[in-house]
Amino acid sequence: MSRAQEAMRAVRDNMGKVLVGKEQTIDLVLASLAAGGHVLLEDVPGTGKTLLAKSLARSLEAAFSRIQFTPDLLPSDVTGLNYYNQKEGEFVFRKGPVFANIILADEINRATPRTQSSLLECMEERQVTVDGNTRKLQEPFFVIATQNPLETTGTFPLPEAQLDRFFMKLSMGLPDEKEELKILNRFLKETPYETLEAVCSCQMVMEAGREVRQVFVHPQLLEYMVKLVEATRENREIRSGVSPRGTLALLHASQAIGWLEGRDYVVPEDVQAVAVPVMAHRLVLSRGYGSAVTGEDRIREILDKVPVPVEEWEKR
Repeated sequence: MSRAQEAMRAVRDNMGKVLVGKEQTIDLVLASLAAGGHVLLEDVPGTGKTLLAKSLARSLEAAFSRIQFTPDLLPSDVTGLNYYNQKEGEFVFRKGPVFANIILADEINRATPRTQSSLLECMEERQVTVDGNTRKLQEPFFVIATQNPLETTGTFPLPEAQLDRFFMKLSMGLPDEKEELKILNRFLKETPYETLEAVCSCQMVMEAGREVRQVFVHPQLLEYMVKLVEATRENREIRSGVSPRGTLALLHASQAIGWLEGRDYVVPEDVQAVAVPVMAHRLVLSRGYGSAVTGEDRIREILDKVPVPVEEWEKR
């Protein structure tokens, strides 16, 4: 096991001290971080979305910024702006909160589309352009955005272009009876989050990203991924299927999950584990009257239909 793998497992264990029963979600978030993607967390209030982001930030020796998205938030409140410094007699750039390693974009769908789009360049190109000047963002750069699916008043749904830039879309889910009892006991006398300490450096995150790209993917598995994507484009119930960006995300997410499991090669179970969080939010469905089928349902149907290849996956 490499130093980067040990560091990521230490982050996983650290976050597990705070979040109960969320091992799979934590793994998917760490896979996104290692693969260089961004995560959208959509769930009802009180399920731990913000706590997950803050626990990750505290587990890393990294700069953390939280941006509370509201209807009156301006793009310059996110990226920064040039202001005239009378003492120096010139314009000076004041960096916005986006100049950090871990960004929590809280309730992103409460901001106007103009402000939402201010994150587009940051997420895709790792840079900020203000008044014609482009500034590189520091690496690693990881955005965790949250939104509430229930409230629609005063919200602005994320456009497809913005959704497509999120590597994965995840849901925390409600705990079962045993997990909720464990939460009560854990938080009865103390707050575990307050005692979390950093266990991983930014350098290790960068090293993880380099190692993930070296994970071997068998040609048969590459074909399997393409068939899954093609199935979303040929389905009559889907108006718009997964984009090529989504195909690349499926590849890198599969590599990251395999790497987190300690392997240097991908198996079909890795692809299946990430298919829903990577592809479902990229679909535009054909809505019939009374239709309650979701993107997640469509991806699961496709996973059931597309034949899974059988090979010796570690053979190069």
